[in-house]
Order: sequence, then structure tokens, then C-alpha cells
Amino acid sequence: MECQWKPDEQGLQQILQLLKESQSPDTSTQRSVQQKLEQLNQYPDFNNYLIFVLTKLKTEDEATRSLSGLILKNNVKAHYQNFPNGVSDFIKNECLQNIGDSSPLIRATVGILITTIASKGELQNWPELLPKLCLQLDSEDYNTCEGAFGALQKICEDSAEILDSDMLDRPLNVMIPKFLQFFKHSSPKIRSHAIACVNQFIISRTQALMLHIDPFIENLFALAGDEEPEVRKNVCRALVMLLEVRLDRLLPHMHNIIEYMLQRTQDQDENVALEACEFWLTLAEQPVCKEVLCGHLPKLTPVLVNGMKYSEIDIILLKGDVEEDEAIPDNEQDIRPRFHRSRTVAQQHEGGDSIEEDDDEDDLDDDETISDWNLRKCSAAALDVLANVFRDDLLLHILPLLKELLFHPEWLIKESGILVLGAIAEGCMQGMIPYLPELIPHLVQCLSDKKALVRSITCWTLSRYTHWVVSQPPDIYLKPLMTELLKRILDSNKRVQEAACSAFATLEEEACTELVPYLAYILDTLVFAFGKYQHKNLLILYDAIGTLADSVGHHLNKPVIAHMSMCVPDNDLKIFIIILCSILFQCLSSVATALQSGFLPYCEPVYQRCVNLVQKTLAQALHQTQPEFYEAPDKDFMIVALDLLSGLAEGLGGNIEQLVARSNILTLMYQCMQDKMPEVRQSSFALLGDLTKACFQHVKPCIANLMPILGTNLNPELISVCNNATWAIGEISIQMGSEMQPYVPMVLQQLVEIINRPNTPKTLLENTAITIGRLGYVCPQEVAPMLQQFIRPWCTSLRNIRDNEEKDSAFRGICTMITVNPGGVVQVKTHFSSPLDVESFSSMILSQNACPKICTSLTL
Repeated sequence: MECQWKPDEQGLQQILQLLKESQSPDTSTQRSVQQKLEQLNQYPDFNNYLIFVLTKLKTEDEATRSLSGLILKNNVKAHYQNFPNGVSDFIKNECLQNIGDSSPLIRATVGILITTIASKGELQNWPELLPKLCLQLDSEDYNTCEGAFGALQKICEDSAEILDSDMLDRPLNVMIPKFLQFFKHSSPKIRSHAIACVNQFIISRTQALMLHIDPFIENLFALAGDEEPEVRKNVCRALVMLLEVRLDRLLPHMHNIIEYMLQRTQDQDENVALEACEFWLTLAEQPVCKEVLCGHLPKLTPVLVNGMKYSEIDIILLKGDVEEDEAIPDNEQDIRPRFHRSRTVAQQHEGGDSIEEDDDEDDLDDDETISDWNLRKCSAAALDVLANVFRDDLLLHILPLLKELLFHPEWLIKESGILVLGAIAEGCMQGMIPYLPELIPHLVQCLSDKKALVRSITCWTLSRYTHWVVSQPPDIYLKPLMTELLKRILDSNKRVQEAACSAFATLEEEACTELVPYLAYILDTLVFAFGKYQHKNLLILYDAIGTLADSVGHHLNKPVIAHMSMCVPDNDLKIFIIILCSILFQCLSSVATALQSGFLPYCEPVYQRCVNLVQKTLAQALHQTQPEFYEAPDKDFMIVALDLLSGLAEGLGGNIEQLVARSNILTLMYQCMQDKMPEVRQSSFALLGDLTKACFQHVKPCIANLMPILGTNLNPELISVCNNATWAIGEISIQMGSEMQPYVPMVLQQLVEIINRPNTPKTLLENTAITIGRLGYVCPQEVAPMLQQFIRPWCTSLRNIRDNEEKDSAFRGICTMITVNPGGVVQVKTHFSSPLDVESFSSMILSQNACPKICTSLTL
């Protein structure tokens, strides 16, 4: 009945007008249209108008119709659960009726819309969708068949898991045999769709596909010579995945498959060649690699080497014809501190440092590394892994090629040879040693090549051989290499600057104190680079400085801090913050030692810069209510500033008191603790803990306001936030003593739940156990009644952490609580046959050396 819906003509014209205006290049017009479209979302049938424009108004231009569908797609993503049944039914019906629109753009838009609805959990509530699409595959109308396949491919990509579940009665049992029928279709587009659909189920070893694995492979072989590049690309992709999951089925045909992949790696279409090149990367991981590939190395090696040359499009994208670009400003996004990880407080373990744990909150999704993956990089990666498989046996085929490439007069070919030399460095190092006395000086000369792309790749290749360089007499190899790399750090090309800084950081790690005699020269160069570099390369430069501090330790002490404090412009606040943060957190042990002496004269301006940046960012947050007057805040820099303040508090200790007294940092920290962004809160709680240890007299007046916020952040779903809040509570409790009593009810129950929670990360368990122990130490009457609820996981959590003040106070707290509530531990058994004797437990637990022993002995 809903399908009889008809639009109001005036409303339809109004929406059409908005759709056309939204295509205007004028940003103010676009903003106005966006606001009106948002307002229209308040009307339930607005989405009916959008699907009507997409599917019914065939006289309108395709761009307007498609835009209407994309706006509807966004509404489905954001609000689908609020659509009235009549509206969602109307949209579904229109999609299925118009999947075969004569316009490829409209077909694709309808397919995207269908997929978006399906991804909202609607596959279960749209039972006719898959049968109808599969039926439409048999349509004699090409547009209908192609449109249905396009939609099915998107559904297979987005909903592969649910398609293979009992929830939908396993539709793949019907769909996969159906897809296989279309591998021989007359249309290359249909053939490509069919392979792409089946490919989605290879890696997961879907049973419906495994039952048809032989006809699938036969069909792939039949399409090996297809004239359509997209088909060849999907065939190659399938073979690469089958190599990983069904090697047994490919082995009988492996000789022919390798010969085929050799051809495809040289395909005229680079997308096909790239897909085929992935085969060698995957094959290198298989135990049979050496056996099946050995006889093909004479053919494969030159193919991979040839693939390592820059293509014309590569050079255009890299602006390879631009030699001097150091004065061209970077994009704004280049200066974001992408590599900074917010501070997470962790305990130290016996026999090692703190254990870093995976935390989904900290995962970075770096699209750039995916988007610039190309045939050159894939070929180089393949040669790298194959060098590790065949070792020096590969040199038999590589060396004759290298001899020609490395000394070639054409820069493009010479550059690829230098890349080859770097790619084989790890796997073929032993066999390369006799040639390095000649090659290293040649490469050092190449650092002065007139082509920037040659200079940059030479930096990388030399970095791969620094271990050998450092093992030789320094005057012969190390000194010339270091001298030329420092010159390249001051290169007029930004790509060379970046490569030189990265290579120099690698050299620092290998050479360590061998660099001490040259420190003055190195520092002068690095400091001079601050004045030359754009923002992006400054990040690499900070890394090089941090690595230098880590490598030469106390030899650096004053000079680097003094140099940087003098050379970084006062007006470049963000840059200065990241410089110091980079050093402080990459080499905290060496720089923190220098804080008291070498850094103290410079700490006030650094401290004030951090405070100013936090204050400025918080002020910019007002843009949410007044966007016309305020910029959107960049909270990443505020997080770095908060973490640097934590580092200063930890390094300076009580010396930071006078700086805190003269600033409003506690007010700012209070605001940051309530920020919506978890990373801001995480860093705020770390700073609170460090300030509590360093100058509690300034923190104490704020405790009544701070403790409720800490209590509300004891949420283990946000691991790092919860961890730092927990640690801060423990530090506060030690400082507060018995005055902590009013705040225990705000946090104790959550802490007990966390310590008993299954699969809780080790760092959070340890900090929770210490904080519970510390609360019991200062307020035993309040905490001891719950002793039985946490004593077992408490002991288990702290069995391996290193003895320190935190552990000591926590164990003393447990002993005090046992005295108050001995019944809380009578059921806990140790290696003694009888229930735990309270007096024995207390005496053992107070012995520093016995702490691990008593914990280990507890039976879970």
C-alpha cells in the first residue's frame, strides 16, 4: 500500500532546487543547503522524496538523481532505525525495481543504497532481497543483470560473515554455485563481478566455497587469458588468496601458475601487475617456496627488478622533476603529531620493563600507507622477502643485474639499482660483504647525485648497511657516511631531507657512542635544520634528535636542550611542544636525568608554552557554539602538551612546585578531565597523578572536585582512560591519608568489579590492585569489609611486578586490612595445607623479597 505514495509537487520542486544548489562551488551556498537538508530530516517522508528523485525522475540529470540517492544513503546510515515502516518499505521496493536503470551511475547508486540498508542489520528483515537479486541475474536485460551483480558484490564485501551464518539459512549454498555459472558470461563486467563475489569468501574458507573449490579453480584457469584487465586482476587476486588457504589444491598446477603470474606481473595494466606481484609476497611465506620457485628465479628476478623502476605516473605524483622544494609550505595535516601515543601509566615487571599491551583505542588508521602502495613498492617488498628465503643463492641472479644498473648513465635505471641493493640487504648480507668495500663509497658518492630521487633512495639503502659500516674502521666508512648524510639533512629537497633524517636515525642506533667525537658537528647540523625544515620533516628531525639522545646518553645532556631552546622560534608554539615531547618520551631515561641540571634553566618557558597551548585549545572549543568566531580546536597538540607537562612533573619532581603555583594549570586540567575526547582525559589523569606526587599542596584544595570525575571514568571499556584514572586515585590516596575516607565509596565498588573482570589487560589489573591496596592502607575500615571479593585476583595481579614504593604501600595496605578483617582471607589457600594463617601471611607479605613468593603460591 505504501508503494502508492505520491510526492507533493511543490515540495518536490523545493527539494530539486536544493539538490541543484548543493552542487554550487560557493561554500556559503553549500552550507545553507546543508542546514536546510538537515531541517528536512525532521519530516518522515523526506526520504520518500529522495528515493523518488533517484528512481522516478528519469528526465532529471544523472548528477542530481545520484546526489539524491547519496543523501538518502547518509540518512540511512545515521537514522535508519527511526524510519517509519512505510518509508523503509517504499525505499526497499523502489531499489529492487530500479536496480537495472539504464544509467550506470544510477545503477551504482541504487546498489550502494541497497548495501547500506543491508549493513544496518536489515538482511534478516529483508528476506526477499537476496532471492530477488539472484533471480535478476538471469534477466535477459543486461542492465538488470549488471545492476543486480553490482549490488551483490557490495553485499558480499560488506556482509560476508552473516551470509555464511545460520541466521540467514546459509544463502551462500545457493549463491556461490550461481556465481560460478557467470564466470563464462559474454560480458567482461559480469565475469568480473562474478569472480569478485566469490573472492570475498576465500580467506574465511567458507564451507559453501570449499565444497566447490575444484570447479572454482578450473574456472579461474579458463579465464587466465581474459582480454578484460579487471577480470585478470580478480583472477590474480583469487590465486593469491588460494595460495594462502588452499595451497594443496594449487600445488599440482604450481609450475603453470608461476609461469602465469610471471606474465601477469609484467601486465600492461599496472593494477593487474600489482595484484600479480602480491603472489610472490604470499608465496615467500609458504614452506614450499624454495622448492617450487627455485627453478624460476632466473626469470622472476629480472621481472621484479624491472618492476622497481619508477613509472611515468610515479614521477608525476612524486613531482620528481622538482629538485628544490624546501620553501614550499607543507599541508596543514602534515604537522599533526601522528606518531605520539598518549601516556599510559604502567608498572615495571621483574626482569624487564613495562609491558605494552594492545589497546584498540590507540590504533591508528593510516590510509596514506595503503593508498601509495604500487608496483614499485610491491616488487621491492617481494625481492626483500625472497632474499630472506633464498639468502645468498639469490645473488647468483641479482649481481649481474646490479653491476649494470648501479653504474648506468640514466638516472631512472641507476635509482632502481640502488633500491634493489637496499631490498636485498637483510637477506643477502653475508654474500654482499665482499662487495661492500667498493659499493659503500660508491653509494656515498651517489648521495651527491644531481637527481633528488637518487639522493633520497641512496639514503635509505645506506641505512640498510649501517651495521656493517659501524663494524669497520670509523675513518674509512663511518665518518664519510656520517658527513654526507648530515649534508643531505640540509638538502634543498624535502624528500631527501626526510630520507636523510631517517637514515641518520638508523645510523645513530647502530653507532651509539661511536658518534660522541662528532657530537658538536651533528648538533650544529640538526639545529641548523630547524631553520630550514617545513613542518612535516620537523617531525622526522625530532625523531632523529630523540634517537641521538637515546644513543649517546649523558654525553648529550645540556647541549641539545640548550641548542633547541635557543633555536626554536617563540611564535611556533606547537612545534616547540612536539620537539620537547619527542625527546622526553623517546629517551626519558637519559633526558630526565639531565632535567635537574641541564634543563632547569629552560623549564619555565617550556612549561608556560605547554600551559598556553592547553589554554588556547580549550578556548577554541567554544567554536562549537560560535563557529563563526573560533577555529576548530586541534586536540592532538593539547594531548602532547599535557603529556609533556607530565614528563616535566616526573623529571623535575618538587622543583615544579613554583611553576604550578604561578599558573592556572589545575583549572585547565579540571576542564580537560571532562573533555569528550578519551585521549584528552587519559593524559589529564596522568598529569594529575604526576602533580599529586610532585606538589600535592596545590592539588589538595581541588580534590573534592576532582574525585567525582575520576570515579565516573573507571570504565574498563576505555582501557587507557580507566588505567590512568585508577593510578591517579592511588597516588591521591597516599597523599590524603585518612582524609581519603569520604571518597572511598565513589571508587571502591568499580575498582573491585574491574579486578574481577575477565580478560582485563594486565596493566589495568596491576594498577587497580595497587590502588585498592593503597586505599586499604589509608582507610582500612572502609575497604577491609570487601577483602574476600578481591584478595585472589589482587595477589595474582601483583605477583610479577617489580618491588617499588607503589607495590610496598599496596602490600602494607593488604596487611592492614587483614588485621581489620581476618575472615576475608581464611578461605584463601596457599601452598600450606591449612587455610591461610593471618600472622604468617602478614610477616611474609611485608618481606620485600617474599612478595612474589607469597603471590605465586596462591592457588587460584
